[in-house]
Amino acid sequence: MGVAVAERIKIRLVRSTIGALPKQRATVRCLGLRKIGSTNEQEDTPSVRGMIKLVAHLVVVEELK
Repeated sequence: MGVAVAERIKIRLVRSTIGALPKQRATVRCLGLRKIGSTNEQEDTPSVRGMIKLVAHLVVVEELK
């Protein structure tokens, strides 16, 4: 039985959180993003994917190998 290698994703904030709901602002902060253009790498887990889905209109996601 092999060990599964965790995939990683790169998340980049491309739109401002001004005008976004407070819950969406908090989600962006929990993803580790601060300013427009900032990036962060996260493990590709269902919880992170759910957070990305909530703020999909503010971020761009790139899958890393």
